[in-house]
Amino acid sequence: MRACEPVTEGVVVRDGVTLHYEVYGAGSPTLVLLPTWSIIHSRHWKLQIPYLARHYRVVTWDGRGCGRSSRPHGAQAYTPDQFAADTVAVLDGTGTSQAVLVGLSAGAMWGVHVAAFQPDRVLGVVTICPAMPLVPGHVERTSVPFEEPIDGTDGWSKFNRHYWDRDYLGFLEFFFGRMFTEAHSTKAIEDGVGWGLETDPATLADATLGLTYDIDSFRTACGQVRCPVLVVHGDGDAVCPHGGGAALAAATGGSLVTIAGASHGPHVRDPVKINRLLRDFVDSVVPPAPRGRTWTRALRRPKRALYVSSPIGLGHARRDAAIADELRKLHPDLQIDWLAQHPVTTVLAARGERIHPAAAYLASESAAMESESAEHDLHAFQAIRRMDDTLVNNFMVFADLVEDEPYDLWIGDEAWDIDYFLHENPELKNTAFAWMTDFVGWLPMPDGGEAEARLTADYNAEMIEQRARFRRIRDRSIFVGDPDDIVPNRFGPDLPTIRSWTEANFDFAGYVTGSDAVVAADRERLRAQLGYRPDEQVCLVTVGGTSVGESLLRKVINAHTDAAARLDGLRTVVVAGPRIDVDALPVHKGLEVHGYVPDLHRHLAACDLAVVQGGLTTCMELTANRRPFLYFPLANHFEQNFHVRHRLDRYGAGQMMDYRTSDPTDIASAMVAEMGRPTDYRPVEAGGAARAAAMIGELL
Repeated sequence: MRACEPVTEGVVVRDGVTLHYEVYGAGSPTLVLLPTWSIIHSRHWKLQIPYLARHYRVVTWDGRGCGRSSRPHGAQAYTPDQFAADTVAVLDGTGTSQAVLVGLSAGAMWGVHVAAFQPDRVLGVVTICPAMPLVPGHVERTSVPFEEPIDGTDGWSKFNRHYWDRDYLGFLEFFFGRMFTEAHSTKAIEDGVGWGLETDPATLADATLGLTYDIDSFRTACGQVRCPVLVVHGDGDAVCPHGGGAALAAATGGSLVTIAGASHGPHVRDPVKINRLLRDFVDSVVPPAPRGRTWTRALRRPKRALYVSSPIGLGHARRDAAIADELRKLHPDLQIDWLAQHPVTTVLAARGERIHPAAAYLASESAAMESESAEHDLHAFQAIRRMDDTLVNNFMVFADLVEDEPYDLWIGDEAWDIDYFLHENPELKNTAFAWMTDFVGWLPMPDGGEAEARLTADYNAEMIEQRARFRRIRDRSIFVGDPDDIVPNRFGPDLPTIRSWTEANFDFAGYVTGSDAVVAADRERLRAQLGYRPDEQVCLVTVGGTSVGESLLRKVINAHTDAAARLDGLRTVVVAGPRIDVDALPVHKGLEVHGYVPDLHRHLAACDLAVVQGGLTTCMELTANRRPFLYFPLANHFEQNFHVRHRLDRYGAGQMMDYRTSDPTDIASAMVAEMGRPTDYRPVEAGGAARAAAMIGELL
């Protein structure tokens, strides 16, 4: 799933070659994100498109030889002149009279060519890590012959068409390892290799042989460019030397921005910086319409907090609302704005909370997670890795907002994008920041083997390094729970234990349920208020705020008839949540289906048995109210299978069941056995919301 979908797409056919394009946004001016060497297609701009399309009109297309465009044969089909002519054809085909051109690597050549020879069409040019003939390339690369068979297989010896025929995957892994030399670039390399596999070695060899441009002709073209030019180049670029970027800026009279330590793909590894540079450049070329702004003297400003609550499930919303209530008790003059999305906004709207208008620009994280799910299966770690464009987009929304509006405090409850990109761009922090989470540490699922274990360890190591270097980013780190709730695992080989590191880096608020536990004496009164009769045995079935749990709902619904035959007065209440179509679920005698229920915690406290997924909030709500429950962790969901299960085991709460090995008959039998069973759970300490609010309130 993409964070931003095109408003239109189509093809342009030039000299028999089909070029597939996409258009995003509807603003002005138009930015054309040019294709580069045919090893990758236009998806490499995925971290720029959502942000830029919010402000401008954006055109991308797959260059010849890759993606959904044609793969013509022969080197002459891939010369810079051909790509430049394709650029003009796409401008015409998309109705673009003028545009700012943005090119990566080889894209600099055709960007400069069009700006020089079609000056009326180009408002400005941005080149990122340009590959062009103004300076010699890295010796270790240029000394390797491309077309001659060679014996070497190390390093740039892999940049050889005969090697590609033998081990194309090996070449891709090497090349993208050199393109992204920064530590913790696993996702960037993985994407590059995957995209590279969509092109074949013969086509890429043609595209490589076609990338020749006479140095004198190119220098002449540079001298004919009259529009503004911005060159961005990393001084750690192991593919194209930084001196080439400096030479291009000098030859075109442009500006050079050097990104220290960056390699050949800063738009991927440093997307926030690149996105902001692009916007600043475009706005300098085509100034936006004037707008009125108000600045309030500091002592006259109301006390304001921006609360960012994770939309992956509804649990964060309820605990965050409870913490917000406690904050208002401590600071009655505090105005809280919420940067949130569905389904969290459902809870907040019911409470009358103020959702900031900028929330409309957020890309759906819940939908991104749902798109990764199968039948009761969600590989949460990999899903979060693959929603990188969504996380970048949502951080950019946040960054624009807090640049324009002053806040006294930012609060992030598992707002992973905010925390990660603030550590990557620490200069953007301009106020106090409180961070909360109920788990620490990415953990590999067994099916992922050694490869996934390496990945999770790498992600954990990056987080540990970020915190060690930039402790000032978080003014308060709060763990929603107690030290004993932390899993005993290590972050990875040669990394600390998760508990020891968390105890050294977090304060502990205890668990935040979002509501007070109902004592047994009040349960009958609550049942009466909710319409449950004393002679009914109520089984509540709920799977949280996403649609991932629909398959579990269906299996439990199928178990109802069997269970009802063995339990007199069984009433099964199914709560589908806001993202599952209740009309698509079957209904049986004694069973009812509801959508979103705003007071679900009261039903959880009143039921005789609950059947739930494996989310922490619902399970801990049931634990606090000492209700028997069956829980089914999602397959491959590391948090539910490790972090949540560890905590529930500590409390002695719930009976875990395996969705894959449990048929409706098994579930019905478990329902009968657990219905109304006396519980002996460890008590859940009350007051977590107040403790968290007190910690956060100190920052005000």
